[in-house]
Amino acid sequence: MRTYDFAPLWRSTIGFDRLFDLAETAQRASEDNYPPYNIERLAEDRYQISLAVAGFSPEDIIITAEQNVVTVEGSKSDKTERGFLYRGISHRNFKRQFSLAEYVQVKSAAFDNGLLSLLPGRPLPVAEVMP
Repeated sequence: MRTYDFAPLWRSTIGFDRLFDLAETAQRASEDNYPPYNIERLAEDRYQISLAVAGFSPEDIIITAEQNVVTVEGSKSDKTERGFLYRGISHRNFKRQFSLAEYVQVKSAAFDNGLLSLLPGRPLPVAEVMP
């Protein structure tokens, strides 16, 4: 894939900083595709992000949500020396970031059968939360 240098555009435009940041982030994201993930729309304002994290336990994964970005980091240290004849399950550390709209929040996360599921969506209006 080609890489583009946005530096000349930074010098000649005003107010397009976020657009160029998103383009650079998308360009970098296409370079590494681990771990694989799905993004599903469950309803008009509910989504599910599923990451295939085989070989990781919930203790090996850190999820942080800051402003409009959800970051999922996995780090696994192999404490026992094991003699593999073939190693097909990836064992590398990862960091995957997802950009969210201003009104979207991550409501919950679940870990089941090697899949990490995040459920982002719109927060409930105050009238629906408080009786």
